[in-house]
Amino acid sequence: MRRSYFTDQQQHPSAAHRSGGPAMAAGTGVARTHEMLEEENDRMMEQMTHKVKALKTLSIDIGDEVKGQNKSLGMMSEDFEGTGGLLGSSFKRVKAMGAAGHNRWMCYMILFILFVFLVLYYAIRWRT
Repeated sequence: MRRSYFTDQQQHPSAAHRSGGPAMAAGTGVARTHEMLEEENDRMMEQMTHKVKALKTLSIDIGDEVKGQNKSLGMMSEDFEGTGGLLGSSFKRVKAMGAAGHNRWMCYMILFILFVFLVLYYAIRWRT
């Protein structure tokens, strides 16, 4: 574009002088370049806005997921505490029974537990 201006100026020096010469043409070129840069900045700003909105939505979704997971973990913790209490009391009763000399009943209980585990093992193995 600049090259064509200079060739025009060499062919018609009076026309270049009347239109303001090279200073006016340079000002027009700078203004056009500035306008192009502004348009590019606006376009890039819009893209950045969309990306920021997407990141904001993603971070809100992550926050909601974390809150839900924390709630689930809290409920699981309560369940495990309840189960631990139940197992603790059962274990105390088994120890008391063993200390009382009921060895025959203890043997039956151990055999029953082994039987239940074997049945569950084969049921799960047969199922898969």
